[in-house]
Amino acid sequence: MNKKLCLITYFIFSFYTIFAQKEKIYIDLLEFKTKDEGYEIAKFNVKRGDALYKKNKRGSWLKALPYYLEAYEYNSENPELNYKIGVSYLESVQKKKALSYLKKAYFIEPYVSPLIHWNLGRAYQYNADFENALNEYYMFSDILEKHGAPVEKVKKRIQECKNGKILAEKPVDAMIIRLDILNSEYPDYAPLISADKSMMIFTSRRKGSTGNLISEEDGLWFEDIYVSYNKNGKWSEPENVGPPLNTEGHDATVGLSPDGQKLFLYRNLDIYVSELKGDKWTKPVPLPPVINTDAAENSACISFDGKELYFIRGKTLDPETSNGDIYVSKKNNGIWGKAEKLPDRINTRYDEDGVFMHPDGKTLYFSSKGHNTMGGYDIFRTVKQEDGTWSEPVNLGFPVNSPDDDLYFVMAASGKEGYYSSVKKDGKGFMDIYKIDFPEKIEFEENIITDIEAKLTVVEGTVSDGISGDKLEAEIKIYDNEKNEEVLSAVSNSVSGKYLVSLPSGKNYGMEVKKDGYLFYSDNFNIPETGKFREIIKNIKLYPIKKDVKVILKNIFFDFDKATLRPESYAELNRLKKLTDDNPNLKIEISGHTDNRGSFEYNLKLSENRAKAVVDYLIRKGVNPERLTARGASWNEPVDTNDTEAGRQNNRRVEFKIIEN
Repeated sequence: MNKKLCLITYFIFSFYTIFAQKEKIYIDLLEFKTKDEGYEIAKFNVKRGDALYKKNKRGSWLKALPYYLEAYEYNSENPELNYKIGVSYLESVQKKKALSYLKKAYFIEPYVSPLIHWNLGRAYQYNADFENALNEYYMFSDILEKHGAPVEKVKKRIQECKNGKILAEKPVDAMIIRLDILNSEYPDYAPLISADKSMMIFTSRRKGSTGNLISEEDGLWFEDIYVSYNKNGKWSEPENVGPPLNTEGHDATVGLSPDGQKLFLYRNLDIYVSELKGDKWTKPVPLPPVINTDAAENSACISFDGKELYFIRGKTLDPETSNGDIYVSKKNNGIWGKAEKLPDRINTRYDEDGVFMHPDGKTLYFSSKGHNTMGGYDIFRTVKQEDGTWSEPVNLGFPVNSPDDDLYFVMAASGKEGYYSSVKKDGKGFMDIYKIDFPEKIEFEENIITDIEAKLTVVEGTVSDGISGDKLEAEIKIYDNEKNEEVLSAVSNSVSGKYLVSLPSGKNYGMEVKKDGYLFYSDNFNIPETGKFREIIKNIKLYPIKKDVKVILKNIFFDFDKATLRPESYAELNRLKKLTDDNPNLKIEISGHTDNRGSFEYNLKLSENRAKAVVDYLIRKGVNPERLTARGASWNEPVDTNDTEAGRQNNRRVEFKIIEN
């Protein structure tokens, strides 16, 4: 904001002399034609408005507007008054309203201000009238060049309008819906959603903030955090989350983990984090100094596996004048590493903000005032390639983006709907939260066809005690079976038992759920590279360690029609070995099972050999042979139908059963 004010001030002082011999400047707004009974009221309103207007702050312009509008009711033909109303609107979130006042000011007095063409250009641009905006900017640029003044900022606006014309000629086929249940007459922004869209957390400056304080800077209530829940496809009435997330100061949402269990906040120019423990949020704590510095850090998002944090850091130590760049910090052994700035292909000399990494682990959305924006912040999309490089950022297009600020975009796990903050004509008066329904394919600029639907599987459900039904806080680990590497670790909620994990397509995943005193649960998700978005509900029951309890080992793999263990099985077998290490009195039976294709005798032999292969592996790893028994069951103990391929696949399995504990 300060840089903008410096620009305006520079223009005023530099170019006032250009028009001094030609124009009549209406310095005194009190030059009304008559002095009837409304004159004193108008005079009072103008003086109050001028006193605020001269402060050159966003809040002061907002406060000046009501006084000027009152005076306007008395005399709507004063060009200076129309001009100042227009400028005040340009410095508010209701920029589109400036145009009619500035046009009127110019019609009455073309030399009402040295900046009239500059501000008319801005007003036309915010109303998406790019052709007229260009005409005004060209005129203003000619004046600047004629007198040897810098034109860089005007050229930037000219390019934005050219971008806008191109994007508006080929609008994106997306439905944009204002979410009235969430929005108020005050600013509402920075929506964050869990991957399953069950919860939204956002920031609002509505009346009734926790500290009940109003900002001197802009005259609005302090920021507070609100939450809404998705019930049968509809968002609930938002609720103030209260302490410890909200304090008497400013508290804003900046990032949410895909499972909705970890929230990142913006406070005191730094990023804080809080975790949902049961049904209570922990007291937010600042992130370490490798992330939070003397510069301002804001807007953060964490990757689906919790190993990368993308965030915005200011270019300088002055938060009022510094543009932001996107950085990433990677976690190793539980510690965040040195933050690295993303390449210049993504970061520009202008401001980047509102960064969001999709749960697919490779698609990054962010807002920028650079690239081919049509004005203000536009939302862009870039994809991390296999070699670690990033694709050229693509503008999400018109009307998703507008000439005004479009910020804090988040995409649902499906890739079919997004949420963001925008200032639009149908808004409630300030920045509002909107939902965007995308088609399966979007034609972006330059005829690039992008399949926007995510290649991702979301696995969610609850973890509970298999006997009592009580919800459990359990550790959930996801493995890459082919690499025998841990992909991510999560914990189910201690109150609801809820868990959610995001699995990008292209891997054979093993899943382990464990809790002290219980047998572990395992599952397998082999997701091809081309796998489209899907949701899997998997409610998991854990059983206490006791005699005769069985567990299916879902991540044991054999070559076709053989008893040769494939390497993808080793992670699961090592988990079973650890179970025997942790419980030295445990004796287990390993049983092999088949479907009903082929003879019983053939399948009996195959199932016995497969069970022995597992036992032999455990013995080689150091398990006492006396604690292990191998048994083949052929097709005698099916767990599913043999009439379908899916059923037969479930019947082809390896189980272990506790013989003694």
